[in-house]
Amino acid sequence: EVQLQASGGGLVQAGGALRLSCASSGFTPDDYSIGWFRQAPGKEREEISCISNNDGSTYYADSVKGRFTISSDNAKNTVYLQMNSLKPEDTAVYYCATIRTIVVVGTKWHFYGMDYWGKGTLVTVSS
Repeated sequence: EVQLQASGGGLVQAGGALRLSCASSGFTPDDYSIGWFRQAPGKEREEISCISNNDGSTYYADSVKGRFTISSDNAKNTVYLQMNSLKPEDTAVYYCATIRTIVVVGTKWHFYGMDYWGKGTLVTVSS
């Protein structure tokens, strides 16, 4: 059974940092890419970062580029999202999910087949 569990959210002041973890089980790192998504109240879900299972390449949405870093520890079946220089607009519930297919168009990655999701973890950034 595939399972993902996101953790590490919390309350932080603007300019602070948090590290989210996405622990997985039931599949090997070669099976899926892993993405991080977020959804703020009243807003659509946003794809913010991904690490490819093919070659470990990474993607960041413009909104987080330069501030967030995704990494993986395959021995622990865990993907991390280091979030620095947090802003109030980063406040959201953050989710991790498996991704079956990534289509790259220019500099934009498009994700397809998010079959499995972890429960979200709330990040609140105060001003």
